[in-house]
Amino acid sequence: MSKAIITCSLNGVLTNPKQHNVPVTPDEMAAEARRAYDAGASVMHIHLRKQGPDEGHLGSWDLGLSKSVQAAIRDACPDVIINHTTGVVGPDYQPALDCVAETRPEMAACNAGSLNYLKLRSDGSWAWPPMMFDNPVEKVQAFLDVMAKANTVPEFECFDVGIVRCVDIYQRNGMFSGTAQLNFVMGVSSGMPTNPDLLPILVDLAPEDSRWQVTAIGRAEIWPLHRRTAELGGHLRTGLEDTFYISSGDKVNSNGPLIEEMAKMARETGREVASPQEARAILGL
Repeated sequence: MSKAIITCSLNGVLTNPKQHNVPVTPDEMAAEARRAYDAGASVMHIHLRKQGPDEGHLGSWDLGLSKSVQAAIRDACPDVIINHTTGVVGPDYQPALDCVAETRPEMAACNAGSLNYLKLRSDGSWAWPPMMFDNPVEKVQAFLDVMAKANTVPEFECFDVGIVRCVDIYQRNGMFSGTAQLNFVMGVSSGMPTNPDLLPILVDLAPEDSRWQVTAIGRAEIWPLHRRTAELGGHLRTGLEDTFYISSGDKVNSNGPLIEEMAKMARETGREVASPQEARAILGL
């Protein structure tokens, strides 16, 4: 089977660094990236966080910070591929567009459709106020246009089955050209569940020439999904944005052990782990 690209989702956003050991500063991001790189990750998916006291859980689109984080990671990890977040709720997404245009990462997330982003507490009350993660077609097109100019590969984030079908429609409409890179996001309460049986359906609905990976959000229940992804030839992703738990249920405080387990699982299913150079060839970078 083809070699597996492993992406490390280094930190995400909103997770409080005072409660969980997520990296915030450029130096912390670089150190965590190196741990993941040494364990087998060739792609680093990054979010930016505000640097002020008591602001480390909040997202940022500061261009200087984006450049500093990317430079620190590249210094720590030769040939690593940067995958920049672009997720923005609401109509003011110009700062995210500017980050891609100005820093020109090799890859960037392109959220491919809208989702009611919901979660309940055990008593049935809302864990947060119900919100819409809005990604209408004109917003998707704006990101695709900027990514094309920056020579950045879009990674289509698909939170639901219909969004996977949308990517095929985008391609046939000419909204983007080239091979589609899809990311099936599974485990959001109001999106696709972490059910391995969904994978053949999702792959069948994706554009015929596409590459795909899975983002699995949760605890121990996500690891059978990762294994099935590896068995079916998908690419792999994990990191502190997605989980704090290895398959045993033990909590980790670094990306390193998560990537180590993912690389071990890939090899157990007959896959070799792609180096950064091999990942670049697979992705056409």
